[in-house]
Amino acid sequence: MPALLVTLDVAVGLGPPGWAIGLLGGAVLAALLDGALVRHRAGGLGPAGRITATRAVLACGVAALTAESYVADDHAALIVALATVGLVLDAVDGRVARRTRTESALGGRFDMEVDAFLIAVLSVYVAPAAGWWVLAIGAIRYAYVAVSWVVRWLRRPLPPRYSAKVVAALQGIVLTVAASALVPLVVTQAVLVVALGLLVESFARDVRTLWRERVEPLPPPPDPAPVGSLVRPAVVTAAAFVGLWVALALPNPATGLTPADLLRIPLEGLVLVAVALVLPHRPRFWAAVGFGAVAGALLVLRVVNAGFDLVLDRPFDPLGDWGYFASGVDVLGDSIGDLAARLAAVGVVVLIAVVIVGLAGAAARVVRVAADHRPRATRGVVALGTAWAVCAIAGIHVAGGAPVAAAGAAGLAVDTVDQVRAGLADSDDFAEEIEADPFADVPDDQLLRGLRGKDVLLVFVESYGRSATRGSSYSPGVEEVLVDGTRRLTEAGYLTRSGYLTSPTFGAASWLAHATTQSGLWVDSERRYGQLLDSDRLTLARAFGRAGWRTVFDVPANTEDWPEGEAFYGFDHIYDSRNVGYAGPEFGYALVPDQYTLEHLRREELTGGDRPPLFAEVDLVSSHHPWTPPPPLVAWDEVGDGSVFEGTTEDAEPVDQEADPAKAQQLYGRSIEYSWETLVSFLETYPDPDRVVVVLGDHEPWSFVSGDDAGRDVPITVIAQDGDVVRRTADWQWSPGLLPPADAPVWPMSELRDRLLTAFAGG
Repeated sequence: MPALLVTLDVAVGLGPPGWAIGLLGGAVLAALLDGALVRHRAGGLGPAGRITATRAVLACGVAALTAESYVADDHAALIVALATVGLVLDAVDGRVARRTRTESALGGRFDMEVDAFLIAVLSVYVAPAAGWWVLAIGAIRYAYVAVSWVVRWLRRPLPPRYSAKVVAALQGIVLTVAASALVPLVVTQAVLVVALGLLVESFARDVRTLWRERVEPLPPPPDPAPVGSLVRPAVVTAAAFVGLWVALALPNPATGLTPADLLRIPLEGLVLVAVALVLPHRPRFWAAVGFGAVAGALLVLRVVNAGFDLVLDRPFDPLGDWGYFASGVDVLGDSIGDLAARLAAVGVVVLIAVVIVGLAGAAARVVRVAADHRPRATRGVVALGTAWAVCAIAGIHVAGGAPVAAAGAAGLAVDTVDQVRAGLADSDDFAEEIEADPFADVPDDQLLRGLRGKDVLLVFVESYGRSATRGSSYSPGVEEVLVDGTRRLTEAGYLTRSGYLTSPTFGAASWLAHATTQSGLWVDSERRYGQLLDSDRLTLARAFGRAGWRTVFDVPANTEDWPEGEAFYGFDHIYDSRNVGYAGPEFGYALVPDQYTLEHLRREELTGGDRPPLFAEVDLVSSHHPWTPPPPLVAWDEVGDGSVFEGTTEDAEPVDQEADPAKAQQLYGRSIEYSWETLVSFLETYPDPDRVVVVLGDHEPWSFVSGDDAGRDVPITVIAQDGDVVRRTADWQWSPGLLPPADAPVWPMSELRDRLLTAFAGG
């Protein structure tokens, strides 16, 4: 299997999904085949079995390429070639078995399961084009097996039936032809319907046959193999040992992995074998299974931590970060489609389960072999233990920089326990911070008197970080837009002041920044966020509402109800993608471009004289990952329902930022320029002396774009035509213009609420 995957990687470049599915398929194949050899007391595979095994490997290759087709490039020609070879070999292995007189029940079952697996994989590949009902072709065999676990009479052996073999072969041929896309889709679908009908009829015939024989007693099971009479193939033991060794020895994946990392000696593995040598059989087995399951869970946690470090610049929080996985699926869906994203999520869950169960089995296998060979295992533990101690004392490291004496799994377990304890303690501290609100009891008529009669827009520009304004490949273009915007707004009678805030999040999780800004508390985790939403903390929206403002939240990225908006934040009305009347195209993640968002808000909330002042939080999402070319600005009176943007950007497909970071950086910079050009144009076109705009970023973009040392600072700007507004912020020491200087003051984002409520408290 590895040789085929390496060949495919050289030929077309397999990504992580292809490698993962290919290796997983190979591992499952080896485990199931090994178990079958033991149950059938077979010494090995005959010539026909080896041909069938080759077909199984080819099917795993097709599975790897199918996984790639869902998330990256589609290699239809190669899939068809591998499947065709597999189908040709299917006609060979049976003939070889008959000519060599090596036919067996094991060979027949192996041949049938490989056929079923290849058919299932091809149905998954064909389904997006031909229709998801095609998955029934691949699933029917496995549904039959699942039902047989409950209905015992379905487990009876069936007499050989030539027509069943023909129908099975027909499924593979039809699906391979469908995968080639050489036949018109309507013809392909019609043939697939016929093939599915024949397959259903074939299984129905088998069920009818077994139903007639259900009253007869089942044949007795074969005698179990005597203990010790059969030895599992050495490859299984080696695979268990290597798998467990790799799981325990791997360093943090975020720092990069090298083959030299396999030279590390995991202390936890030595302890496992040492304990196995002294425990009796049953406690030894359960201790090994528990150890392996924990090792698998820690391996998954290590990978998840690396992902969080890469994307959010912090480790995974076991108490509160589970919600990120659903959000991650939604974001992935914006790049590859919702269905593909959900299938990928299911695949990840299955892979996690396989890792945990597989390492549990690997640990049980290792301790069993160690117990069966106690003298040799004892010498090995003593030798490796001595080497571990020497390397630990001498501080010897592998070429990649990690210590040879490894204890990473144990360290991660201890760190996780400490993190959970710290999180529980922090929850108590945060509860006290929520209650200690100096503005909670301020009378309504004393709130925000310095802004009475003014519309206040709190505008978040998605992923707008300090790197957009300083020292990056894309900052020169953004700087030019900000400098030019300052000039244009000054000529239009606006005053501008800018500084920096430090965001509680990095790369994603904008809602943490919004909650921090609104509540005046440092909300840097999902745990804190959930705790805050369950409280009655005074938000900016609720403060403005108490003081007489109409409050709205304009969040064009939302596609579902958000009850927290009214229940916690206190907004009178929420606009999302479903109720703003937008009829134009999508631009990557941005279901609604920024220009339409601002124009719709103006039409609905900022026109008419007989109305209360407005406080609105507005999210401009055209700069949200994954980045695409933004639409052009059009005349504001032509925005209409947004259909004017149809066809304005032909290449509005999201870019793979990890594969092409330079392109991602370019598009990110263009999106920030677009958001600011749109906002400046809006303020020029619709000036209002009684409007105050606070514009800020929520967080830096992912490190693929912003770099490894971008930090968490985001720009913030106050824009107003009323000089009194700017005078009230004089002690903030912010600088004139939209572009804050490099040495501008930097506050924690959690200070903004209290600063605003204090600065504008007096009349």
